[in-house]
Amino acid sequence: MTFGTIFAQEGTKADEKDATYEKIVKRGYIVLGTSPDYAPYEFQTTSNGKSKDVGMDISIAKDIADDLGVKLKIKNMDFDSLLVALQTGKVDMVLSGMNPSAARRKSVDFSDIYYKGGQSIIINKKDSRIYKDKSSFENKKIAAQTGSIQYNLAKKQIKGATVSGIEKGTDLILALQTNKVDGVVMEKPTAEAYASNNSGIKVINGGFELNDDETSTAVAMPKNSPVLQKKINGTIAKINSKNLIPQYLKEAGTYLKGNTANTSMLHYWKYFAMGVGYTILISLVGVIFGFITGTLLALLRLSNSKILRMISTAYVEFVRGTPLMVQLMFVYFGLGLFVNLPALTAGMIAVSLNSGAYIAEVIRGGINSVDGGQLEAAESLGLNKKDRMRYVIMPQALKNIWPALGNEFISLIKESSIVSIIGVTDLIYQLKIVQSDTYRGVAPIVVAMILYFIMTYSLSRLLKFYERKFN
Repeated sequence: MTFGTIFAQEGTKADEKDATYEKIVKRGYIVLGTSPDYAPYEFQTTSNGKSKDVGMDISIAKDIADDLGVKLKIKNMDFDSLLVALQTGKVDMVLSGMNPSAARRKSVDFSDIYYKGGQSIIINKKDSRIYKDKSSFENKKIAAQTGSIQYNLAKKQIKGATVSGIEKGTDLILALQTNKVDGVVMEKPTAEAYASNNSGIKVINGGFELNDDETSTAVAMPKNSPVLQKKINGTIAKINSKNLIPQYLKEAGTYLKGNTANTSMLHYWKYFAMGVGYTILISLVGVIFGFITGTLLALLRLSNSKILRMISTAYVEFVRGTPLMVQLMFVYFGLGLFVNLPALTAGMIAVSLNSGAYIAEVIRGGINSVDGGQLEAAESLGLNKKDRMRYVIMPQALKNIWPALGNEFISLIKESSIVSIIGVTDLIYQLKIVQSDTYRGVAPIVVAMILYFIMTYSLSRLLKFYERKFN
């Protein structure tokens, strides 16, 4: 059956083009982008020892996939990365409690509205007498999710307030409970979900002046996706006609109760174990390929060729002069326009390339630290340049650079946590998920700190053992 036939059957103009829809039908699955830390819209729960995404948005996404006749694949990442992922083809649609604001409509298309809520403010219960609505927060500290409608509302409508953008809902609640902020602006259903599972906080009516876009939730999709938009709107119409939204919210509430039935960190040991495994894998790959890249760059910088020296110097200076987060986003989203790299692969590439630049300088310094007499002695023995470097210079340089290399390797374990922003399930990513599932802010952080310390301390002991061997 041709695409033209499919379009005709569905009441769509045969000459109407939609590359996104054609791609989805051809490969047999649709990719959903979401940030699973926003109950009851989307969050994670444990079923039969495995983590899965649940919530109202996930139920709607499943309905959309079923109506399209394809499978649903879910890609998790930070909220403020979702629209970038949509624009670069990493995902086909976004359901993440997203409001279809005018600014967002310039970049992506939206479906019809599938849910209307409101905007609330969460406060500590002990402050109930102080805060009543948004006017109570003038010249106070308030927080909202980065890149959200709530953040913009707080900036525009709360006079004199210092507004902080924080990526994760769990971190917002933690900031409130530790008195870093006085209140948190959050969508009403999500605010109520947090309050129902935390006796120390309370939800108040924000009293914001709202238009339809600021109280509504819709499905985001790439620009110029008319067929996909019609299909999704058809699913939303069916959901509304059957009044399924209350049922989906009720199911989400059941999962929430299950998550909070046992919030011990031991219960979530598999999450942390998986996070440690991915952290070690990314760090190990980064170390190996970083060392290879660094060695090559160091040798190029010490070569007699001016062009090779310039290339090596330019690479090292550029990588060291830009943040790893920006490099990661470029590899995953920028290169993603040409090559569809999985998040884990993109993370390992970015970490390896970044590490290589720093290791290059360490190795270059180690080579330059070898006494010049050693080179002269090697030349007097008739060794060529390759053999001089291999048998005389590098063995001595390695001894000199080993402590600095060790520090770079240890730093790599900690710095690799940045890959969590694109949805790689490393230790930091799993920490956020456990916080979201259990509504406990501090305990998962303590567990992650201990696990990072164990990894870095073990590596430190191993490096010192080999350092003694060299001596």
